Amino acid sequence: MTSPPPGRLLDQVRERARYLHYSLSTEKAYLYWVRFFIRWHGLKHPRDMGAAHVEAFLAMLATERHVSPSTHNQALSAILFLYREVLAIKLPWLDNMQRPMRAKRIPAVLTREEVAALLARMDGETGLVARLLYGTGMRLMEGLRLRIKDVDFDRQAIIVRQAKGNKDRVVMLPHSLADALRQQLMAARARWQTDRDAGRGGVEVPNALEAKYPQVGSTWAWFWIFPSPTYGMDPRTGVVRRHHLYEERFARAVKAAARGARIEKHVTAHTLRHSFATHLLQAGTDIRTVQELLGHSDVSTTMIYTHVLKVAAGGTASPLDAILAGMPFAPSVGPPTAREPAPACA
Repeated sequence: MTSPPPGRLLDQVRERARYLHYSLSTEKAYLYWVRFFIRWHGLKHPRDMGAAHVEAFLAMLATERHVSPSTHNQALSAILFLYREVLAIKLPWLDNMQRPMRAKRIPAVLTREEVAALLARMDGETGLVARLLYGTGMRLMEGLRLRIKDVDFDRQAIIVRQAKGNKDRVVMLPHSLADALRQQLMAARARWQTDRDAGRGGVEVPNALEAKYPQVGSTWAWFWIFPSPTYGMDPRTGVVRRHHLYEERFARAVKAAARGARIEKHVTAHTLRHSFATHLLQAGTDIRTVQELLGHSDVSTTMIYTHVLKVAAGGTASPLDAILAGMPFAPSVGPPTAREPAPACA
């Protein structure tokens, strides 16, 4: 069978991903892995390949590229999507394909003092986003994609729409951020008015809503709470309009603040989410409540923060403490004296 132009098959992958309302990041990842898979096998059509080809490709990723289990799983998911959703090929070997086990890691969590030091070094829009992420437990993109209609000041609630798994949920609106959010809405209103006066197209709206209501993207209710100061091209439609604040800008601000606060832990936007969950559990909040606030479908995912608590609280005493507690004095810890020469390095 002659190989079709690679671009034609990739267009089918792109169209199917959009039909199923996959996120843009997932669409880009699947296109990358499908393209990589086909090119690595010399542009052979996927219909002419089978389990051995898929396993060889995945083995190359593990042994030559040394990719992480999550990246390995993503590549396999992209190939399964190609066969099942695009080519509509259901083969027995697809169901028997083993996925690598993902190791469960204890997340990095900041202390309350470290959070305070970090937030003290962040101001402006990025500072407000950081406070909102820590104060609500939202993911970064959930916070950046908030729209005017999603904030309810009367009920002190924020509606997180189309979160991970395409699910909606409600989180608290911290009382301490109400005034700052109102000021941010005033700044966003000025940018919204500027776009209207310039005749700019409205912001992006989900699920082809604009086809049914052509002007909905230009309404105030659908405008971003954190709009970007510049315009950008929509990668799917090619339309130039205003997007929300870009995540790279926030990531740079967090890194700079962590350096300024001399925090040695690996600090990202997600670290604020981890800290939010851990501090709530430390305060005695029910784990089911924390699960709902985080949007976890399974409580076992939330349980990882109980392991953080055990480490942070030092729940199990070391046997060394019991021995030293029975001694009349604690031995000094420091450089060896003249009478006790330092041991040779092993």
